[in-house]
Amino acid sequence: MVKSSRLQKSPVAGNTTRFASPFKARLTSYLTRMEASPASPPTSPFARARSAGRAEKHWPRLEGASEAVRRLEENIARVATFDCSVLITGETGCGKEEVARAIHAAGPRNDKPFVAINCGGLVADLAESQLFGHEKGAFTGAFGSSRGAFRAAEGGIIFLDEIGELPIDLQPKLLRVLQRWEVTPVGSTEAHAIDVQVVAATNRDLESDVASGSFREDLLYRLNTIHLTVPPLRARKEDIPRFVEHFSAHFAREYGRQQWVPDDRMLDRFARHSWPGNVRQLAQTIQRVYVFEDRIDAVLAEVFDASAAPTARAVGAAADADLAPPMEMGATEALVSAIVQADEHAASEQRVPVFNLDELRRLAVRQALEFTQGHRGQAATLLGVSLNTMTRLVAESCPEVQSKSGRRRVPPPPQPR
Repeated sequence: MVKSSRLQKSPVAGNTTRFASPFKARLTSYLTRMEASPASPPTSPFARARSAGRAEKHWPRLEGASEAVRRLEENIARVATFDCSVLITGETGCGKEEVARAIHAAGPRNDKPFVAINCGGLVADLAESQLFGHEKGAFTGAFGSSRGAFRAAEGGIIFLDEIGELPIDLQPKLLRVLQRWEVTPVGSTEAHAIDVQVVAATNRDLESDVASGSFREDLLYRLNTIHLTVPPLRARKEDIPRFVEHFSAHFAREYGRQQWVPDDRMLDRFARHSWPGNVRQLAQTIQRVYVFEDRIDAVLAEVFDASAAPTARAVGAAADADLAPPMEMGATEALVSAIVQADEHAASEQRVPVFNLDELRRLAVRQALEFTQGHRGQAATLLGVSLNTMTRLVAESCPEVQSKSGRRRVPPPPQPR
């Protein structure tokens, strides 16, 4: 068990809390000992635009001084000057929306709306209305008209997050909008011209989805005029200590606690960890440190040690909002049993085994929740779906699994300065 933690009272009280000075000195010392990075290039277009005062108060800061971040900033600044569709790809939690907001801030549309839509969270029966709008009386419950997301973003940028989750029957309608730049609200025959820039993002391999038939190839071509890739956290390890400093200060302020100061050895473990959940996982880890400040070593062991004890895993899972009730039967055993029974039944009739997909989906969802102690984010990763899709699967397949309420929700930490 690693003795890694120390709480340091900040020298300034209240919401103006600064980083604890021992942390800053330790961070400086640690970064100095790291492998020297290439010499800093000339001032980036980001910095030049900021110094000129362009949309400064809205400018999202992309944290880090690594070469990967510098290249990304250069590409964002270049792309922002051209009015074309952009596809942002990257792993879950690496900051794709921050990149989209940076494009908005750096471009000529920065004084117009930025409308973000999570395609994985669109309600199946209302998705078309949510995107393109509807007229009064177009369907049951339509007591008024709605402009929809595209018209709400007029003149600005519409950000289609998790575009790979867009229902297949809605994809040709989106394609038509991108071809003609007009939308027709549900229940109307009148098309409305739109002036928006489309930025989409996904953590999926859309080319594989095209090959499998779950994503339209022509839509991919329309979205993928410019392709930006956000590097995972493990590809910019030299930035990790700065994230630790930022999130530690953030949650110290949010919870009104003394600031947690990791020692050099622990900073090194943070920097060497692979962080499959990227910046989001790192932020949640620091958050759990504050929630379980009397069990910090167990919380960190859950993250860093593959052989962590079940009790340590339970500590981490308990810090998350979504907890599943005890399962009456092991979901893994139930899943295996269903497959074996189907296989045996097929063998007896000399045919290929056929499974009940709804039942297998239900069992797979329960298995993932059981394995992760009810952590929906980790369960979504196991199943290879987005968190919004996981939430929908739980609601459809396991309605008996409810989120426990009553815990204090902390707003997501702002992008580091």
